[in-house]
Amino acid sequence: MVRDAQPPSQERPRGAALGLPAEGPGALATFGSRVGAFLVDAVAAALVAGLFTAPSLPGNWSLLPFGLITVVTLVAFGQTPGMRLFGLRLAHPRPEERLALWRAVVRTALLMLLVPALVVDADGRGLHDRLTDTAVVRDC
Repeated sequence: MVRDAQPPSQERPRGAALGLPAEGPGALATFGSRVGAFLVDAVAAALVAGLFTAPSLPGNWSLLPFGLITVVTLVAFGQTPGMRLFGLRLAHPRPEERLALWRAVVRTALLMLLVPALVVDADGRGLHDRLTDTAVVRDC
Protein backbone atom coordinates (compact mmCIF):
# COMPACT_ATOMS: atom_id res chain seq x y z
CA MET A 1 0.00 0.00 0.00
CA VAL A 2 1.31 3.46 -0.91
CA ARG A 3 1.15 6.09 1.84
CA ASP A 4 1.61 9.83 1.80
CA ALA A 5 5.09 10.99 2.72
CA GLN A 6 3.66 13.28 5.36
CA PRO A 7 0.49 12.67 7.38
CA PRO A 8 -2.43 15.07 6.94
CA SER A 9 -2.25 18.30 8.93
CA GLN A 10 -4.85 17.01 11.40
CA GLU A 11 -2.46 14.24 12.47
CA ARG A 12 0.86 16.07 12.56
CA PRO A 13 1.80 18.57 15.28
CA ARG A 14 1.53 22.27 14.46
CA GLY A 15 4.85 23.58 13.22
CA ALA A 16 6.21 20.17 12.21
CA ALA A 17 6.44 21.25 8.56
CA LEU A 18 8.62 24.16 9.71
CA GLY A 19 10.86 21.99 11.86
CA LEU A 20 9.51 23.50 15.08
CA PRO A 21 8.81 21.55 18.27
CA ALA A 22 5.20 20.68 19.12
CA GLU A 23 5.41 22.22 22.61
CA GLY A 24 7.63 24.41 24.75
CA PRO A 25 10.06 27.13 23.70
CA GLY A 26 10.23 27.52 19.93
CA ALA A 27 6.78 26.01 19.35
CA LEU A 28 4.29 27.98 17.31
CA ALA A 29 2.30 30.45 19.38
CA THR A 30 -1.42 29.85 19.80
CA PHE A 31 -3.91 32.03 17.97
CA GLY A 32 -5.17 33.39 21.29
CA SER A 33 -1.75 34.48 22.51
CA ARG A 34 -1.01 36.15 19.15
CA VAL A 35 -4.32 38.03 19.29
CA GLY A 36 -3.59 39.08 22.89
CA ALA A 37 -0.16 40.42 21.91
CA PHE A 38 -1.70 42.28 18.95
CA LEU A 39 -4.33 43.87 21.19
CA VAL A 40 -1.69 45.05 23.68
CA ASP A 41 0.29 46.64 20.85
CA ALA A 42 -2.84 48.19 19.32
CA VAL A 43 -3.96 49.72 22.63
CA ALA A 44 -0.45 51.06 23.30
CA ALA A 45 -0.38 52.63 19.82
CA ALA A 46 -3.82 54.18 20.37
CA LEU A 47 -2.66 55.66 23.69
CA VAL A 48 0.43 57.16 22.04
CA ALA A 49 -1.66 58.58 19.18
CA GLY A 50 -4.19 59.86 21.71
CA LEU A 51 -1.49 62.07 23.25
CA PHE A 52 -1.38 64.00 19.97
CA THR A 53 -5.08 63.95 19.04
CA ALA A 54 -6.64 64.68 22.45
CA PRO A 55 -9.38 65.51 23.20
CA SER A 56 -10.50 63.71 20.01
CA LEU A 57 -10.09 59.96 19.60
CA PRO A 58 -7.02 58.96 17.57
CA GLY A 59 -8.92 56.98 14.93
CA ASN A 60 -6.64 55.91 12.08
CA TRP A 61 -3.81 58.04 13.47
CA SER A 62 -3.06 55.10 15.78
CA LEU A 63 -1.77 53.18 12.74
CA LEU A 64 1.31 55.40 12.60
CA PRO A 65 2.63 54.64 16.10
CA PHE A 66 1.55 50.99 15.69
CA GLY A 67 3.67 50.65 12.56
CA LEU A 68 6.64 52.47 14.06
CA ILE A 69 6.57 50.60 17.36
CA THR A 70 6.16 47.24 15.63
CA VAL A 71 8.90 47.69 13.02
CA VAL A 72 11.43 49.21 15.43
CA THR A 73 10.94 46.65 18.20
CA LEU A 74 10.90 43.67 15.81
CA VAL A 75 14.18 44.75 14.22
CA ALA A 76 15.82 45.74 17.52
CA PHE A 77 14.55 43.01 19.86
CA GLY A 78 12.76 40.38 17.75
CA GLN A 79 9.49 40.98 19.59
CA THR A 80 6.94 43.73 20.12
CA PRO A 81 5.92 44.89 23.62
CA GLY A 82 2.77 42.76 23.36
CA MET A 83 4.80 39.72 22.31
CA ARG A 84 7.14 40.30 25.24
CA LEU A 85 4.19 40.46 27.64
CA PHE A 86 2.79 37.18 26.28
CA GLY A 87 6.16 35.37 26.13
CA LEU A 88 6.39 35.29 22.33
CA ARG A 89 9.04 36.19 19.77
CA LEU A 90 9.36 36.30 16.00
CA ALA A 91 11.32 33.47 14.39
CA HIS A 92 12.89 34.09 10.98
CA PRO A 93 15.31 32.35 8.58
CA ARG A 94 18.47 33.79 10.19
CA PRO A 95 17.93 33.53 13.95
CA GLU A 96 21.54 34.49 14.71
CA GLU A 97 20.94 37.89 13.04
CA ARG A 98 18.46 40.70 13.53
CA LEU A 99 15.28 40.60 11.49
CA ALA A 100 15.78 42.29 8.11
CA LEU A 101 14.10 45.69 7.91
CA TRP A 102 12.18 44.73 4.77
CA ARG A 103 10.66 41.70 6.51
CA ALA A 104 9.54 43.85 9.45
CA VAL A 105 8.05 46.52 7.19
CA VAL A 106 6.19 44.08 4.90
CA ARG A 107 4.96 41.97 7.83
CA THR A 108 3.75 45.04 9.73
CA ALA A 109 2.03 46.56 6.69
CA LEU A 110 0.13 43.32 6.09
CA LEU A 111 -0.68 43.00 9.80
CA MET A 112 -2.15 46.52 9.77
CA LEU A 113 -4.56 45.36 7.05
CA LEU A 114 -5.65 42.68 9.58
CA VAL A 115 -7.19 40.32 6.99
CA PRO A 116 -3.84 38.67 6.03
CA ALA A 117 -3.30 37.86 9.72
CA LEU A 118 -6.65 36.04 9.82
CA VAL A 119 -5.91 33.89 6.76
CA VAL A 120 -3.98 31.04 8.35
CA ASP A 121 -2.40 27.85 7.05
CA ALA A 122 -2.55 24.36 8.59
CA ASP A 123 0.18 25.36 11.05
CA GLY A 124 -1.72 28.46 12.16
CA ARG A 125 0.67 30.97 10.55
CA GLY A 126 -0.94 34.07 9.11
CA LEU A 127 -0.46 35.13 5.51
CA HIS A 128 1.75 38.02 6.70
CA ASP A 129 4.11 35.48 8.30
CA ARG A 130 4.09 33.14 5.31
CA LEU A 131 4.97 35.93 2.87
CA THR A 132 7.90 37.10 5.03
CA ASP A 133 9.06 33.59 6.00
CA THR A 134 8.54 34.27 9.70
CA ALA A 135 6.58 32.66 12.52
CA VAL A 136 5.48 33.78 15.97
CA VAL A 137 6.79 31.25 18.48
CA ARG A 138 6.78 30.79 22.23
CA ASP A 139 9.84 32.30 23.88
CA CYS A 140 9.56 30.39 27.14
